[in-house]
Amino acid sequence: MCGIVGYVGDKQATPFLLDGMSKLEYRGYDSAGIAVYNKGKITIEKCVGRLADLRIKIKGHEPKGTVGIGHTRWATHGRPSDRNAHPHADASGQFVVVHNGIIENYLKLKEDLIAKGHKFLSETDTEVVAHLLADQYDGDFESTVKKVLRMIEGSYSFVFMCAKEPDKLICTKKDNPLIIGLGEGENFIASDIPAIIAHTRRTYIMSDGEIATVTKDGVWVQNIEGVPITKKVYEVTWNAEAAEKGGFQHFMLKEIYEQPKAIRDTMTGRVGKKEGEITFHELNWTKEGFADVHKIYIVACGTAYHAGIVGKYYLEKFARIPVEVDIASEFRYRDPLVDAHTLMIVISQSGETSDTLAALREAKRLGARTLAVTNVVGSSISREADQVIYTYAGPEIAVASTKAYTTQLIVMLMLAIHVGNLRGTLDKTLAKQLTQDLKKIPEQVHSMLENVEQIKVFATQYGSCEDAFFLGRSLDYAVALEGALKLKEISYIHAEAYAAGELKHGTLALIVEGVPVIVLATQADVYPKTISNLKEVKAREAIVIAIAQEGDHDIDKVADHVIYIPKTGKYLAPLLAVLPLQLLAYYAALTRGCDVDKPRNLAKSVTVE
Repeated sequence: MCGIVGYVGDKQATPFLLDGMSKLEYRGYDSAGIAVYNKGKITIEKCVGRLADLRIKIKGHEPKGTVGIGHTRWATHGRPSDRNAHPHADASGQFVVVHNGIIENYLKLKEDLIAKGHKFLSETDTEVVAHLLADQYDGDFESTVKKVLRMIEGSYSFVFMCAKEPDKLICTKKDNPLIIGLGEGENFIASDIPAIIAHTRRTYIMSDGEIATVTKDGVWVQNIEGVPITKKVYEVTWNAEAAEKGGFQHFMLKEIYEQPKAIRDTMTGRVGKKEGEITFHELNWTKEGFADVHKIYIVACGTAYHAGIVGKYYLEKFARIPVEVDIASEFRYRDPLVDAHTLMIVISQSGETSDTLAALREAKRLGARTLAVTNVVGSSISREADQVIYTYAGPEIAVASTKAYTTQLIVMLMLAIHVGNLRGTLDKTLAKQLTQDLKKIPEQVHSMLENVEQIKVFATQYGSCEDAFFLGRSLDYAVALEGALKLKEISYIHAEAYAAGELKHGTLALIVEGVPVIVLATQADVYPKTISNLKEVKAREAIVIAIAQEGDHDIDKVADHVIYIPKTGKYLAPLLAVLPLQLLAYYAALTRGCDVDKPRNLAKSVTVE
């Protein structure tokens, strides 16, 4: 997730670009850059770091010109660096582009271009597009853009500049947001409304496949076949603060609603077109290369640790390898049994968690192979691990992790399928079913987010309670742990999660009249036992809120309330079951007047032991 801006008008472009990028820096803050046309030449200024670093770099010699584009980066291909910062140009500097998204087939395109003599300066997928524009240029900017778009696979929003046709910018999108702000004698392009709200409230919201040619005097929208498209003007009514959060009250809620896209982005290029196939090109693992792995450790903290517990279920079931999950802060203090036959998987949203980094270093010292699952390209953990799988969740601003967790689950499931296929331990029919179910998940998550009124009511009713309990068996227990953590960290309600079978070993003593108990019952193979545990807490007059799959007509006979998730396979259920728990925590925090995005005593990235 990156921030994109563009300007065409009579005024100097640079001030708008810098201001707009400052409003979008929440979308990415690895590097920043601008490109401005003036007197036959496009000048590019960019650097690694925050936008403030770019301001310092260009102070006193800001690029002059009335047409320009800008970009604030969240790295996906290529670590944060000056060279990898956007905008990117071809060798001649005639074509310049900014990009938000992922180009799936960029390696093949890059190889073809290199064979033609093109020389690349960066590690990014985006630079390929600038070179394609130069390679395919036919004397007409619009026609060239269309040819290039037909060659590209992936998700994206683009803004293109051409020094040969400097009076216009061309932009398009697929799966990633893009808007056009409509002014008087000037027009604006941006990833999101905050960038343009100080200049205009009249906008076009671009749809997938639309291509817009933007000049100072007008906006022409068409599809790739050249068919004109009439756009309706959308009047923005939000204030500037609300606009930064996309109209949501808090970043946490915005990030909860970004999960369909985050999940889709994380799967892109990895869930193969062939059913049952999962590919991690970045790993290049083979059956022979994996043969000497006898044990897997998963090490993480907090929410990432809970994702690791789910990952253990997946890997042991599909890959049939013993897996141990450890809390990072405990790992290196107990002389762990790690050697050259161990694969160490560390999970960290930020890639900077000090305990997880220390555990990674200890595992490497002991001779283990190491794999990082992280969201931040170029982070310390990504640099020090032998290999990396990136989740493409985009920046997560709220302290309480939501979309980072679901993308971690997606990665762990895909990894388990991949290793199971490599080792021949995963039934092919099951592999096909898993990939079919995976492809449905983004839309299922979206559908759940369309109907949250019931959850709001429950949160209001029980938000004044000071204790809550979460119960589940099998994968449901792992999700219960995350649900309890969410509730306690942002609402300050004392919340505990238990394996439901452990009730009789002490926990029942805490169950009293009126205490909320959230029971997850999505796993068919342990369902009867879960219902039995549910009845045990009901007999103590607890208030039971159950999470169950659609079509379960028995649970509402024993629970006080039921929240249904879309029907899915047992292994995909954790991805759906966690959503109502995130929302329960959020609305409970609102009910109690808590600071949702910045809960007391907590930080986003824990960089001290």
